[in-house]
Amino acid sequence: MHKKTQSNCYRVITPEAKINLAACFVTLWYYRELIYTLFIREIKIRYKQTILGVAWAVAQPTSLTILFSIIFGKFARIPTEGIPYPIFAYSALLPWTFFATAISFAIPSLVRERHLIMKVYFPREIVPLASVLAAGVDFSVAAIVFIIMILFYRVSITIYILWVFPLLIIQILFTLGISLFFCSINARYRDVRYAIPLLVQLWMFATPIFYPISVIPNRYRMIYMLNPMAGIIDGYRRVIIRGIRPELRYMLLSSVVSIVIFLLAYRYFKRSESEFMDVI
Repeated sequence: MHKKTQSNCYRVITPEAKINLAACFVTLWYYRELIYTLFIREIKIRYKQTILGVAWAVAQPTSLTILFSIIFGKFARIPTEGIPYPIFAYSALLPWTFFATAISFAIPSLVRERHLIMKVYFPREIVPLASVLAAGVDFSVAAIVFIIMILFYRVSITIYILWVFPLLIIQILFTLGISLFFCSINARYRDVRYAIPLLVQLWMFATPIFYPISVIPNRYRMIYMLNPMAGIIDGYRRVIIRGIRPELRYMLLSSVVSIVIFLLAYRYFKRSESEFMDVI
C-alpha cells in the first residue's frame, strides 16, 4: 500500500499531471518519522548556541505586549471592550507570533535545506511543515505566560474554551497554505525572503492585534474579515477572555478562506515540485 500511495502522488510530478492530494496526505503519514526527525532538528538548530534558548519564544510577545500597553493602552487609550489591555494585547500577539514565526522560517526552508533535498528523496512539503511544527513549540512555551496572565487577571474560563481547538486547526491550515505557496515562489525568486518581513509588518496592522474589531466600520467589516487571521484572533479573544462563543459568520469565513488557500497552495506546491531541483 505504501508503494501504491507513493506512486499516485509522486511518480508523475510534471506540471500537467493530475495531483491527488488525498494520496499526498496518506503518503505524509508514512513519512511521519522523517517529519518528526526534521522537526526535532529544526528546534535544535534554532536555539543552538543561544543563552536563553526557548525563552526567546516568550520575549517577543511579552515585549510587544508591554510596548503596546504603554502606547495604545495608556497614551492612545484604544478601547478594549472592558478587557485589561495587557491581556487584550497578549491574547492576539500569542497566535500572531506563531503565524509570523512559522512563515518566516518555513518560506526559506527549501533553499536552506537544499543540500538535503538534492541528496535524498522525500516529499518536499515535509521541510516547510517541520518549520511550522517547530514554531508550534514556541507557541506552547509562550502560552505559559498567557495562562499566568489569565490567573492574574482572574479571567473566568467557560465551556466555550473548547473552541480554541478548531480555531487552532484553522490557523495551522492557513499558516501551512501561506508557507507552501511562498515557499514555492521563493525557490525561484529569492526576493521573497526580503519581502516577507515587510509583509508581516503590514499584515499585523491589518489584523486586530492592538485594537478590537469593533473599531472597523460595519460597512467594511466583511471585507476586512477576508483576512483569516482577523477572524481567528477575534475568536481566541471571545472564547478565552470574554467567555463567549466566537462570531460564527467570521469563523466560517476564516475557515473557508483558510481551507481554500491551503488546498490551492498545496496543489501549486506539488505542481512546482518538479522544478525545485533545478532552481534551488
